[in-house]
Amino acid sequence: MSDQPFKSDFLRTLEARGYIHQITHPTELDEAASNGIVTAYIGFDATAPSLHVGSLIQIMMLRRLQQAGHKPIVLMGGGTTKVGDPTGKDASRPHLSDALIQANIASIKTVFEKFLTFGDGPTDAIMLDNDAWLSSFGYVQFLRDFGTHFTINRMLAFDSVKLRLEREQPMTFLEFNYMLMQSVDFLELNRMRGCTLQMGGSDQWGNITSGVDLVRRVDQKAAFGLTTPLLTTASGGKMGKTAQGAVWLNAEQLSPYDYWQFWRNVDDADVGKFLRLFTDLPLDEIARLEALPGAGINDAKKALADAATTMLHGADAAATARGAAESAFEKGQLSADLPTVEIARDEVIGAMVAAVTTKAGLTASNGEARRLAQGGGLRLNDEAIADGARLIEASDINADGVLKLAAGKKKIVLVRPV
Repeated sequence: MSDQPFKSDFLRTLEARGYIHQITHPTELDEAASNGIVTAYIGFDATAPSLHVGSLIQIMMLRRLQQAGHKPIVLMGGGTTKVGDPTGKDASRPHLSDALIQANIASIKTVFEKFLTFGDGPTDAIMLDNDAWLSSFGYVQFLRDFGTHFTINRMLAFDSVKLRLEREQPMTFLEFNYMLMQSVDFLELNRMRGCTLQMGGSDQWGNITSGVDLVRRVDQKAAFGLTTPLLTTASGGKMGKTAQGAVWLNAEQLSPYDYWQFWRNVDDADVGKFLRLFTDLPLDEIARLEALPGAGINDAKKALADAATTMLHGADAAATARGAAESAFEKGQLSADLPTVEIARDEVIGAMVAAVTTKAGLTASNGEARRLAQGGGLRLNDEAIADGARLIEASDINADGVLKLAAGKKKIVLVRPV
């Protein structure tokens, strides 16, 4: 990192908002970003039909890049998904068919279109698939052209390999090749598209620096790497993971209401950081929001939820989600926009409140639901349930054919017996 202030709008913005962890050649990159258009990429493997919030910091980095007048490349890992990134994993990923990988890519692209402007202009984003070149290499050709630039000694020193082996978990030769493939991606993008910067999370530092070294060594061209900090919540949890599972970005996997609620319910200590990373609100406005005293922090959380949900799902969806949440939690009213689950009628009527609470996804187990009830945190139709073993009766179903379950102050769901 340079001791001098950055000159380029791009790096100044990243630094001010907390995106920068490491840069390979900070002074050179700052100079390049000050004097022309920098083309940069981030890779995303297509292991599911949606990315989750854990990938959002990378998407926002590409957004910041474009906002500063540079060109983003979204690189979908049609080829690398066939191998699976071993970083942070204790087991090999299951193999996906080519058709499923392409279907996942098509689904994921719809999210990027919310954050980036795609097109043919000099700073318009483009989406590419590394399968286009990785699958075209013959095995001998790949080894001959690139294998001589990597030593086993250095590869064994990478955290993605070293930590896996230290945990005595096997790593297949297939996975061992992942870092070579990622490095070749950078070289190919540099040759085809003039891409000079690869960005990613701090866990990708070894893979990124290998790509930088490959471009500089093989073609003697400028190449840079930049990583973001490993993002965890104030409670120490992994960003984008909750007790109920991943916080998906596609609306088909997670409703706008649940997405809004995720941001509304972040830890008080995370609000300022998340406003800087995940919204376009001005820094002075963010400073004002995170300084709100006492219960005012809830207004800051709503501002975060509104801005994040608007960016992904649109202003109407954000307003609807906020209205439904405020009606349910602050006014005790029902709303058709609240999350609704359908459960077989014979699994609701006559069943314990704790069991239905778990089936509805509000708690992870019946035991957790019973403990919640004992602590006064479980409510049925806005009335506290002291005993989770209390049986649900037909009279608990309202005129709309639903019953309202709430766990604590932050989670609520309508159950419709069918």
